[in-house]
Amino acid sequence: MTAISVVGRLIFAPIPGFKPVTAVVIITGIAYGMQAGFLTGALSAIVSNIFYGQGPWTPFQMFVWGFLGLLAGLVFTSGKKPNAVALIVVGVIGGVLFSAMMDIWSVLNLDGAWNWPRYLALLVSGLPFMAIYAVSNVVFLLLLTKPFLQKLNRVKDKYGLFARRENGVKR
Repeated sequence: MTAISVVGRLIFAPIPGFKPVTAVVIITGIAYGMQAGFLTGALSAIVSNIFYGQGPWTPFQMFVWGFLGLLAGLVFTSGKKPNAVALIVVGVIGGVLFSAMMDIWSVLNLDGAWNWPRYLALLVSGLPFMAIYAVSNVVFLLLLTKPFLQKLNRVKDKYGLFARRENGVKR
């Protein structure tokens, strides 16, 4: 899923803010739980930044995308497709949270201190980007959730991934 996320980010590079990364991370969290969602988000940031450039923002991107995958794993029942309304809400929240949390890094990066007026200015100036990213999350979630969950659930069932074991017996 990390590879799909990275390739998706590269393919959609010409369209500012329109990326499938958060959607793929959320789908992973839905399919395989919060740990897999976090890991996919964190790895997506560091691997894709090999192409975009690593920097001091990379660990923060890793945390934010990982956090969104973790939240998806917490909120949704593992492997069950959410309805369209839930996907729309999660897509919008994912776009807003990603932008708002990355703006925290931007404020701290400038002079190492927290500054509310600067943070609010960044939020307001970033609204168009935030809106595009939220819309892209919704589009990718609505298009990809059903087919991806079918494949991921098939792999999970076929290989017994994430199955509970008690005394060596799968439950």
